[in-house]
Amino acid sequence: MRKTPIISAKEAAAMVKDNMTLSSSGFVASCMPETLNKALEARFLETGSPRNLTLLYAAAQGNRDGSGADHLAHEGLLKRVVGGHYNMAPKIGELILSGKIEGYNFPQGTLSQLFRDIAAHKPGTITHVGLNTFVDPRLSGGKLNNVTKEDLVEVIDVLGEERLIYKSMNVDIAFLRGTYADECGNVTVEHEVASTEVTAIAQAAKNTGGKVIVQVEKVVKAGTLDPKLVKIPGIYVDAIVIAECPEDHEQCRTCAFDGSMSGQFHVLLDADSTPAKLDAKKIIGRRAALELTEGSVVNLGIGAPEYVAVVANEEGIGDYMTMTVEAGAVGGIPAGGPKFGGSVNADAILDQNVQFDFYDGGGVDLAFLGLAEADKDGNINVSKFGPRLAGCGGFINITQNAKKVFYCGTFTAGGLKVRCENGKLVIDQEGKNVKLKDAVEQITFSGKYAVKVKQPVMYITERAVFELTENGMRLAEIAPGVDLQKDILDLMEFKPIIDKDLKEMDPRIFKDELMGLK
Repeated sequence: MRKTPIISAKEAAAMVKDNMTLSSSGFVASCMPETLNKALEARFLETGSPRNLTLLYAAAQGNRDGSGADHLAHEGLLKRVVGGHYNMAPKIGELILSGKIEGYNFPQGTLSQLFRDIAAHKPGTITHVGLNTFVDPRLSGGKLNNVTKEDLVEVIDVLGEERLIYKSMNVDIAFLRGTYADECGNVTVEHEVASTEVTAIAQAAKNTGGKVIVQVEKVVKAGTLDPKLVKIPGIYVDAIVIAECPEDHEQCRTCAFDGSMSGQFHVLLDADSTPAKLDAKKIIGRRAALELTEGSVVNLGIGAPEYVAVVANEEGIGDYMTMTVEAGAVGGIPAGGPKFGGSVNADAILDQNVQFDFYDGGGVDLAFLGLAEADKDGNINVSKFGPRLAGCGGFINITQNAKKVFYCGTFTAGGLKVRCENGKLVIDQEGKNVKLKDAVEQITFSGKYAVKVKQPVMYITERAVFELTENGMRLAEIAPGVDLQKDILDLMEFKPIIDKDLKEMDPRIFKDELMGLK
């Protein structure tokens, strides 16, 4: 019986050498190997070593509190970061935007699949995902600053069709996290809210000559783990590190363990009979809920899109849809905040790369995502706003492939105050920031690509609904009570197509009573 070494976090950090490529697991504030991340940071601060690392990861890693990837946000420690999302690791974003390190932003789902392709010694991940967006090399190739020069993605021809290839790279060392390890290094993840892509990362490191180090809660006797729960076999694992303190291995940072999020049990859900306040987000959620069809597979973004579920439950049609989360959950109720990525009472929790296979193939019927910025061509930006780097996350995979996509957000931002009165929308205070631009700062969703593949796209605000056409954005509906010129056209940087038969939004949306959608 081969026993896997159990080492200290300090010893694990010492295994990281200059110029290595490090990959780590984590999804927002969950599944992060904090003991390992902290030890590597401490080593660098004490010794100035290792230097010039490349950090490669798929999903957001952190909680905007110095955790996750931000432990590595030190000039000299990092040379390059290739990641799917940066908003939860703002220090990394600052290093990139200031030009102190190289930075790339690629679709989260594609990066999770790239680990699998690296493990299989494929030249890269070949996909349509990202065409005509900012990750397309004909735009910026996912490069985030002027010091980032190398082309890591290329346009290629596959059987007469345009595709992108995201190039493979070696993984020299992997920092992963699990629940239990046995003496042979077999690792389970049953207390995690998601298995993420730990299997694929471990395989990628092992098959490119790298080392795999896994942080766990506890080491148990060999042969006592259920083999169906093992996500990282011992043959992949070079060393085990036991979490040094409970806060380094919280299920979700700052949150108590909840077995209903990791599948140990289902909880009874309290039926809240108090309807949500009829504000701008609920108005948007009501209009979007009109698009629900029974039996739909749905992906909901955070913010205004969350109100689609709120409204559906109020109206008694919550069972019309099965919600999914890109981290891997199918069914149940998606969680928010530090718990984002998990779901309460999920029916299944898949590996992230497997979930994105389903997404990329068009498995999502309806996607309701946020509307941060839109332009005359129907492009959407959710990834970069001046000095703030958010990143695309799974947005490109989801929106480019859903059978129908709906962008949900307020018409303006920054202080908007609205209410409903006598079935009409009343704007008490206009937002300071225009969101419908002549051209977005960065193309996270391509209207051009959507038109090419004939994807239905709708843009839903509290006062107007737009649809994407071959000729640009068409104003399809306006709310009762608003002035077309003053409240809509004067607050846009482009003039939309307006048909003579411009419709009024469903008046039921603006009445503080059930709409009767069931």
